[in-house]
Amino acid sequence: MEPEKKYKNPLPTVDIIIEIGDGIILIERKNPPYGWALPGGFVEYGESIEEAALREAREETGLDIELVRQFHTYSEPGRDPRFHTITTVYIAKAKGSPVAGDDAKGVGVFTKDTLPEKIAFDHRKILMDYFEGRY
Repeated sequence: MEPEKKYKNPLPTVDIIIEIGDGIILIERKNPPYGWALPGGFVEYGESIEEAALREAREETGLDIELVRQFHTYSEPGRDPRFHTITTVYIAKAKGSPVAGDDAKGVGVFTKDTLPEKIAFDHRKILMDYFEGRY
C-alpha cells in the first residue's frame, strides 16, 4: 500500500497598487519582514481575491477603494521569506487621506522618484513593472 500523499500548496495573497493624487500608497510594515510594502495580505477562506483586496485596503489604509483592473500575478517561490505565496496584484483608485491601520505602522504616498529605500517582498519589482507600463 502506498503512503498517503500530503500536499503543501502556496498561499494566495493580494496586493493593491492604490493610485491617489499623483502617487501610490505604500504602508510601512510593523511586523517582519520590515520595510515599505503595497497594501495587501492573505485571502481568507470563502473570500474572493477581489473581496480580499477591498478588505485589505480598508484595513491597512482606512480607505474604500475602487478596483480598476487586475495587474499581474507574481508567483516566485521566494518572493515572501515566510511562506511560498502567490499574489494577484490589482490597480485601484482612492480618494481621501490614508491612515495606517491593522499591521501597518505608517502610510505614505510615493511616486517612482520618491520610493523609499527599504521595500519588502518583491514589491519593488512589482512597482517597477507598474511604473514601466508592463502588463
